[in-house]
Amino acid sequence: MSTLLAQAPSTWDWDFAIEILPELLRGLWVTVRLTLLGITLALIFGLVLALLRRSRYVVIRWPVGLFVEFIRSTPLLVQLFFLFFVLPDFDIVLSGFTAGVIGLAVHYACYTSETYRAGIESVPRGQWEAATAINLSRRQMWWSVVLPQAIPISLPALGNYLVASFKDAPLASTITVAGILAAAQRIQSQTFRGLEPFTMAGLLFLAVSLIASAFVRILEKRYAYERD
Repeated sequence: MSTLLAQAPSTWDWDFAIEILPELLRGLWVTVRLTLLGITLALIFGLVLALLRRSRYVVIRWPVGLFVEFIRSTPLLVQLFFLFFVLPDFDIVLSGFTAGVIGLAVHYACYTSETYRAGIESVPRGQWEAATAINLSRRQMWWSVVLPQAIPISLPALGNYLVASFKDAPLASTITVAGILAAAQRIQSQTFRGLEPFTMAGLLFLAVSLIASAFVRILEKRYAYERD
């Protein structure tokens, strides 16, 4: 960092802002990768949890329900600390990035599972009965009748979780992940200037969140499902 350590003036310095932009962008890329990997796994795992919660077997349904409620009722930060600081006591050592991905994936899988479950329950009973009447197997009923109707209904809420997970991803800086927030904090600690790094970090967050929201709206329009 070429900027000399000095008492930070309160005015915006464009030269300094341009100088620190590459470091912030590198941190942003780490945060985006963390979010995309985490939410992708969350969408898959969340669907699995939703299906397991509808199991006819109590020994499957109840433990899964308790797990979902436990994760939803505890802070993501605590879950990240558990993965990074506690698991090594059991000889399971994860890198900060891996722990961040798993933490985001498990946390948001439990939320998306409830969204999937609501979408599944909104499928008209007649659809289930019709699938049974034409002798579809259970697998065919789920993949050809139920899920193609339930998932489009769930898209708006799932899109919200995409944006929410992006905003929560900087928590991984507490377990050594060098994301955009960590980059802004490092710049501030080295230069004693907080105006430019934190403002630009906020603006970069806003830009990515708007892009993600626009992407979700496109998906909603493309795959929208309308009942008669």
